Amino acid sequence: MTSDASDTGLLAPGWAGSPAASATSDAAYLRALLDAEAALTRAQAALGLVPAEAATAVTEATDPGRFDVASLAERARGGGNPVIPLVADLTAAVGEEHGPYVHRGATSQDIMDTAAMLVAARTLDLVLAGLARTERALARLAAEHRDTAMPGRTLTQHAVPTTFGLKAAGWRSLVLDARDRVSAVRDSLPAQLGGAAGTLAAFGAYGASDPTALPTEYARELGLRAPGLPWHTLRTPIADLAGCLAFTAGALGKLAVDVLTLSRTEIAEVAEGSGGGSSAMPHKSNPVRSTLLAAAARRAPQLAATLYGSLAAEDERPAGAWHAEWEPLRDLLRLVGGAAQDAAALAEGLRVRPDVMREHLDLTHGSIVSERLSAELTPALGRARAKELLTRLASEGRPLAEAPELADADLDPAHYTGSAGALTDRALERE
Repeated sequence: MTSDASDTGLLAPGWAGSPAASATSDAAYLRALLDAEAALTRAQAALGLVPAEAATAVTEATDPGRFDVASLAERARGGGNPVIPLVADLTAAVGEEHGPYVHRGATSQDIMDTAAMLVAARTLDLVLAGLARTERALARLAAEHRDTAMPGRTLTQHAVPTTFGLKAAGWRSLVLDARDRVSAVRDSLPAQLGGAAGTLAAFGAYGASDPTALPTEYARELGLRAPGLPWHTLRTPIADLAGCLAFTAGALGKLAVDVLTLSRTEIAEVAEGSGGGSSAMPHKSNPVRSTLLAAAARRAPQLAATLYGSLAAEDERPAGAWHAEWEPLRDLLRLVGGAAQDAAALAEGLRVRPDVMREHLDLTHGSIVSERLSAELTPALGRARAKELLTRLASEGRPLAEAPELADADLDPAHYTGSAGALTDRALERE
């Protein structure tokens, strides 16, 4: 009965068909909502608040195939969220004897927030897997090209030499920063259970001697963190997700924009392993993975901004604030889930061209090492005269080797990469 016909990602090639697409689909959210409802009844049964038979009946009734997603979506308009019609359908599916134990004591936001955490946890696991692949591939590139000299570029121009190994190590460092942030958030995702106004009052009314024990048992059933307090209007978990996801998109975006620059036709120092074609130009092999990563990095901050805006949630349960979170959170999860997969494919297939990098080091006829030459000439000529000489030679486009003052100078750019090798080694020590 379930259908994702309107959820295929036609305009979202960054995540369409990815594992993250499946993990965040309407069917996945339905699965999470049903898991939240079943776990609630099981948790109450574990504490002796409902019959064990009721927990079994509710759990057995939560087969997603028994529920019509399109119908739930249409009927959600009546109450502002899909939990209300879902509870009605689930109660009917459980049957008259055990139906009254469905959703007992909970409020819609308990189930919506808990389902969001389940979807987030399942998607973040996919993100972490993609980041792990990316990190491993970048580590290999950094080690292989530890001493591969290339032009360092600042403000779009050649600056001083660097190495591709150090560049790859820098990309890897950002990926590891993202991994650490995502891992910390993944491990902290809490269940939500507070009842109508976050006081757990209904559970006491139904006979719980210590209602505060129920959220812990509920979280255990779900594999989520036990909440310190009901967080209906304390949206730290959502803000943490916004932050780690936006950071991850930006971190992978840095890799992407560097590859986009270095793979330009007139630069061609790297290339994607398998580029994409053009609808009009047969000769093109476009850097599609990098393009999609760059697009994700541009979209993520605005999605995160909406989630941060929902932190100002009034009263004990707000009107509109938590409702505004659902779509941007899903979009962020999808976006970053797809980006992590694309980043892994990009890093694993990236082709590096050391010979082209070497050619480019010589484009400025030795001026790329003028920083070192200035330091070496200063004792003999003075700082001002050394700078004037090197500036004049560069402006004339003359090879520096023709200057008598530089007859004995080492002009090989590959010999002026500073501590790039040692810095790369240090970066690769990070697990």
